[in-house]
Amino acid sequence: MKPAHPDIIYGLDDKPPFGRALVLGLQHILTMFGSTVAVPLLLGPAMGMTDAQTALLISSVMLCSGVATLLQSTWGSRLPIIQGVSFSFLAAFFAIIAKVMAPESEDGLAGNGSMAMQYIAGAIIAGAMIEIVIGFSGLMGRIHRLLSPVVVGPVIMLIGLALYNAGAPVAASHWPISILTMVLIITFSLVLSRSSRFFRMFPLLLAIVGVTGLCFLLTRLGVFSSDSAARVNFSAVENADWLRVKSVILPWGPPKFAIAFVLAALAGYLASIIESFGDYHACKNMAGGGDPTPAEISRGIGFEGIGCALTGIFGGFSSTSYSENIGLVGLTKVGSRYVVQIGGVMLVLLGLFGKFGAVAAAIPKPVVGGLYCTLFGLIAAVGVRQFARADLNSDRNLLIGGFSLFMGLSVPAWFASEAGKLAMENLNQQRMGLGDVVGSVGGTGMAVAAILGIALDNLIPATRKERGLPEIPSLLIPEAGDLEDFQIE
Repeated sequence: MKPAHPDIIYGLDDKPPFGRALVLGLQHILTMFGSTVAVPLLLGPAMGMTDAQTALLISSVMLCSGVATLLQSTWGSRLPIIQGVSFSFLAAFFAIIAKVMAPESEDGLAGNGSMAMQYIAGAIIAGAMIEIVIGFSGLMGRIHRLLSPVVVGPVIMLIGLALYNAGAPVAASHWPISILTMVLIITFSLVLSRSSRFFRMFPLLLAIVGVTGLCFLLTRLGVFSSDSAARVNFSAVENADWLRVKSVILPWGPPKFAIAFVLAALAGYLASIIESFGDYHACKNMAGGGDPTPAEISRGIGFEGIGCALTGIFGGFSSTSYSENIGLVGLTKVGSRYVVQIGGVMLVLLGLFGKFGAVAAAIPKPVVGGLYCTLFGLIAAVGVRQFARADLNSDRNLLIGGFSLFMGLSVPAWFASEAGKLAMENLNQQRMGLGDVVGSVGGTGMAVAAILGIALDNLIPATRKERGLPEIPSLLIPEAGDLEDFQIE
């Protein structure tokens, strides 16, 4: 298949020189750090954790991300995808924390963050078993034939657009620093990159290091006060251990299982699976490899489940593919899985050597906000390109794609409203846990767009050419017993 980007610097199977690959891998880590560290910093205080416990939680999350990334890039989809903490599970995790931490709860002990993490680990592991079955059964690969660009395009658009609240609102924590970050990224990647391959491959790394260095200097000079979002804070470094040995396996204790908590987590898994499906398409296209095969999709989902199960054991949170790193692939034109594998090893080391991970976690919030503003829009643009593979002169395609896209933005807004929350609470009272499941799915734009798009695109007649599909399918589903496509290279 013709590569989507003929000017790719390093393709999927290319191996840059180790020194260069090391720096490229570091760039991936810096790109995902903001989102990855945000979740433990958000959930840690909700569980009444001390600074030392929060530092341990951050290290555990780093280790889990590294292990999941190595599994995904080596044996899973084998695409250059960084795995990190999934935001699709936040609603479920907060519900678990609220229940476990409540003094009146049967098992609840106020302030017992370890117990909350035990129940979270149980929900993650149980849900991961189902995701593993869905992946290795080939179900997601077989669904591939139902998904035309009319469906996939809006889903990919929403991967970027649905993260709008992580763009300007985060950048607004300190606009001058955020704007400087955005200006440098655009200048390095679109202007200086024309005459220098160095700037083309490392635009984000140079911008992050440069702006963070400036923030550190201004912090030391007293320009940024203690309450400034642009201040470089090394408090997490002081609370982190140099080397984690005893606290690697089950750091919070053995997992605890509760049916209601597992059901809540399953909704997060459904949303994560659909988001990863779109990510696989966006990533492989950006890496110049065309569309993912059914075998790659099935392996990807299966190993994503394995990665999530291991996160429950290592004391972190469930992982999924990271959209911001896929945007980095498109920006730098470096789609080498070897680079991401090196990044995965570095994440494992950061998780084991706590202080090193805490240093990288000191990147100021406005720097991360500027990074998000530049990358999430690029992902949405990839969705537009995917949608354009269908016949856009067709009123059928425009209506289905536009309707799916709009509802993917509008339906989650209703679920987030007071009316939506009240409706889900009433549903929970009538059908135990069902409100949490419906709320998690309906509150995820990618899930809404995928469900509506699949239904309408497959129910309303159209030719394969009109839907953007090849006349003779080039992606065949492996027959039973034919495992050639599933072999690990």
